[in-house]
Amino acid sequence: MLQKLLLGVLILPACLNAQSNWQAFKKLQGAQKTWVLLHPFKAKKAYALSLEVSRISDSLKVSPLLDGDAAGGKVDAFRHAFWMALLQQEIGEKAARSLGKAHEKDNYKTYKEQKREDGVVPDQISSKMDLFNNEVGLSLSKEGGNLPKNGLIYRVINALHQGKLKVIKKDTLGRFLTCSGKLIPEKTLIGTWENDKCLVDSNYNP
Repeated sequence: MLQKLLLGVLILPACLNAQSNWQAFKKLQGAQKTWVLLHPFKAKKAYALSLEVSRISDSLKVSPLLDGDAAGGKVDAFRHAFWMALLQQEIGEKAARSLGKAHEKDNYKTYKEQKREDGVVPDQISSKMDLFNNEVGLSLSKEGGNLPKNGLIYRVINALHQGKLKVIKKDTLGRFLTCSGKLIPEKTLIGTWENDKCLVDSNYNP
């Protein structure tokens, strides 16, 4: 989910002339390009922190603490909340929130192009989930705080187990369900931004 962002926040105006960085910058979509250019001194730090979030989230895919689901599940919810909590502490609330929103704006463009992110094409419900979990993450840290990463991880996982985050409702086989528990045929989800997927509290277990 963060791959495009990780490319973009490498770019600082001072090094835009470097061929590799310029090529990476050109691959970004509009909202994230704008964010990088508006936050030149925070972009490099955001990049390093985003790499760390991705590494930690990947390690939690195989942890019994979560469900191993990085596309609409608890790992996905953790990643966004932890990302925002860490970014807010290091680059401030306003910059962190605007980066999260820029990422979701570009996800709609990814949907329009029918490109995959974490193995699935983005849709409206996944964007709502991400924005909700971003806000929870911002509530778990404070600008300029010095809580260690392990402390932030504990806070996010604790909030997740308390049902304070959101995930997309699925059955035990990972198939999407409506809010009433009916199976959503996979073919009806192809190429759709709005669909019948359902957000549930993060302590939901199929």
